[in-house]
Amino acid sequence: MPNQFFHSNVSMERSNQSYLERPRLDRLLEEAIQRPMVIVTAGAGYGKTQAVYSFVRKYNMMTAWLQLSPQDNYPWRFWENFVQAAAYNNDDTRYGLAHTGFPETKRQFERYLAIPRKVVNPGLKYIFVYDDLHLIQDKKILRFLEQTLTSPFPSITSILISRTEPALDLGSMEAQGKIARITEMDLRFSQEEIIAYYKMQHIDPGWNLSDLYRDSEGWAFAIHLVGLSLKNGAAATDSGRASLRSNIFPLIEREVFSINSRGLQKFLIKLSLIDHYPVELIAELAPDQTIIEELQQVNSFIRLDTYLDEYHIHHLFLEFLSARQGELSEDEKKEVYTKAARWCAVHDLRMAAIGYFEKAGAYGELFDTVYTLPMIVQERTAQFLLELMDRAPQEMYRQYPTAWIIHARMLFTLGRFDKALAELQGVIKEYESLPPSAFSDRLLSGCYQSLGFIHFITCVHTRQYDFVPYFERAHTYYQRLPYAIAALRVAGLSSYICRVGSPEKGEMERFIEATAQAIPCLTATMDGCYYGMDDLARTELAYFRGKLEEAEKFARTALAKSREQAQYEIETRSLFYLLRINLAWGDYGEVQEILKALEAQLKVTEYVNRQIFYDIVTGWFYLQIRQAGKLAPWLTNDFEESELNSLIHGMETLVRTKWQVFEKRYPVALAALGDRENQYSLGAFLLGKITTKVLEAVCLKELDDKEGALAALTEAYTLAEPNALDMCFIEIGKDVRTLVEMALREKNCAIPRPWLEKIRRGASAHAQRLFEAAEHFREQRHPPASRGSGLSPRELAVLTGLSQGLTREEIAEDSEISINTVKSVIRNVYNKLGAVNRADAVRIAVSKGILKNNE
Repeated sequence: MPNQFFHSNVSMERSNQSYLERPRLDRLLEEAIQRPMVIVTAGAGYGKTQAVYSFVRKYNMMTAWLQLSPQDNYPWRFWENFVQAAAYNNDDTRYGLAHTGFPETKRQFERYLAIPRKVVNPGLKYIFVYDDLHLIQDKKILRFLEQTLTSPFPSITSILISRTEPALDLGSMEAQGKIARITEMDLRFSQEEIIAYYKMQHIDPGWNLSDLYRDSEGWAFAIHLVGLSLKNGAAATDSGRASLRSNIFPLIEREVFSINSRGLQKFLIKLSLIDHYPVELIAELAPDQTIIEELQQVNSFIRLDTYLDEYHIHHLFLEFLSARQGELSEDEKKEVYTKAARWCAVHDLRMAAIGYFEKAGAYGELFDTVYTLPMIVQERTAQFLLELMDRAPQEMYRQYPTAWIIHARMLFTLGRFDKALAELQGVIKEYESLPPSAFSDRLLSGCYQSLGFIHFITCVHTRQYDFVPYFERAHTYYQRLPYAIAALRVAGLSSYICRVGSPEKGEMERFIEATAQAIPCLTATMDGCYYGMDDLARTELAYFRGKLEEAEKFARTALAKSREQAQYEIETRSLFYLLRINLAWGDYGEVQEILKALEAQLKVTEYVNRQIFYDIVTGWFYLQIRQAGKLAPWLTNDFEESELNSLIHGMETLVRTKWQVFEKRYPVALAALGDRENQYSLGAFLLGKITTKVLEAVCLKELDDKEGALAALTEAYTLAEPNALDMCFIEIGKDVRTLVEMALREKNCAIPRPWLEKIRRGASAHAQRLFEAAEHFREQRHPPASRGSGLSPRELAVLTGLSQGLTREEIAEDSEISINTVKSVIRNVYNKLGAVNRADAVRIAVSKGILKNNE
């Protein structure tokens, strides 16, 4: 489905009928796009955009066109426009890109790349145009563009249109001859092209064309304006050569702007206030259809892109119009900004909408738009919104109750809890002293709810589970409101559900009890949000205590509740625990059904983080059954600062660390476990602390640091023992079994021997289950072969390893059998297939359908 990422050139008609076909340029571009990148550089008015636009319309290529503006130097604004261009007319791809977010780090960039990798057809030619690239100066955006432009997509050619050399590091591509260039010299009109252009326009220039060519230097914009002037009856010598030597704006005024009606003139000036021109938005801004019809006649400087359903205004003409914005009244400007903002808000361009609402002074709608953003946003976005709100007039806070709530939300998103608490408490004190009103009820409900969340988030450190009264008070004020209010609809969850950091016995039960009391108020005031989270917390505790039947019961309850209220993250986490439970039981049929349920969530476009959580949960599963090759690529990059908020980062760190251990990259895994970010997102939780210490012990043992490994294991035991959280150790399987066996051999080990023996038995049994699961799911990939080939499941597993280029030692490690057993199994495979060596065995297996060609 190639048209999911690019939109197809399906229409050959040109919106600009006055454009001269230039075969010379077409041939240059046709040759240039055989390379991965084409850079088109020339000054203003040389016809860069028109030349490329005309070329891509005439050839059957999938094309995306990103028109850049100075406002695109904000990453979130750039990303909104990038998504609109790349995923035109395809909701699934648009949602995928939008919710991946602007890729600020290598990990997030890998997640972004996974989307075009799925939909780009290598048999088709794709063009991605970046127009007016010289306007981009933000370093993060330039870095993203560098990564995108140098990523290996053989069927994609990127065309960069810029007035100056792009501020990108493309030296390696240049050295490899992967960049073609179209320059100002190439774009200049030749004398023959000037003759052809004026002939097409039925214009006689009236003087020697060599003089015109010399004076204009082939500048397309000047040649066109001279043509307009001549067409309007001006004398050649006066209007032509003299006009070229005068300021260009008076020429635009006389030959383009002044010939339009006053209504269109004013409308064009209004358009210069905004940055993008979708047909639907232009129709809303236009006073009547007559203006639209007039607009379409200004086709020399305004063209309609029928692919994107969007107008494009020539930048020189736009500069001319911008210089005349003083002719508009403040009310006229406000009307344009407000209409543009409302259109953007409806079309999910919320950051653009927020910017326009601020320019319009429409703070009520601005606050309402910000209120629809997720509770936890990226730090840069939170900082931007906080600065925007600080610029707002103070009286706006008196008029709009959501302002204080949003301001506090941005503060605690940035970790400034004390300031957020102080602000909220001050607002509550003031408004509770006033007579009741709908305004104060909404404000107080939101303030108490925000206080509740601050106490809920920080309880992992404070051990104070006192958030319930705040949620109850918020619900009280909410019930007094005469109208319903928009609320955050889907709950976001942290790395662990039980926000407990202390190992004290009974601490987790205290948290769960408080959460269960808070849930009814939360779900009532937030339209079902968090429904089922208390049952999910009970699931988590029961699972890590090894009470799997009890855990399954709670997980099924949480799953049913989450589906009832469309709480997608609670649904995913319920499925995650059911996956772990059934894997421990060896119920592989149920495991398969759970994997299907997780995959089905990918189709739910309202679920913002669906792809991220799917990758994390299935990544954990594939590591457990030793099929690490199936992990999403972004989970297998080296660790770096995460762009994800702490709600997601802890789970990500856990899976990535397990992968590093699987790959025997123990120093890298240890560095990640000791990272400061981990201390807040994973290591802040008791369950995270235990798991971190167990993995640390595993790594240190493999690095022959027995003393360090024993110390880490002892610390993990000390944290887990009061609440009997044995599954933190057992589910790791073979690595913990060998770790505990080492501890049992140490005479000075402080951990009680009965506990170590219990964990060894549990880890050994779990390791056997995981081995059986690994063989089962390998066998599932070749069901006909295992029945008709005469190979046993173990023989088939070893043959699969051979086909993947694994050594005998790697196959032994992967299958958890001895090297001698592997040798024996290989001999059996050779005998059964009649093969003489590894290559022969794989060839025969493929020819018989035992293995697939791609294996």
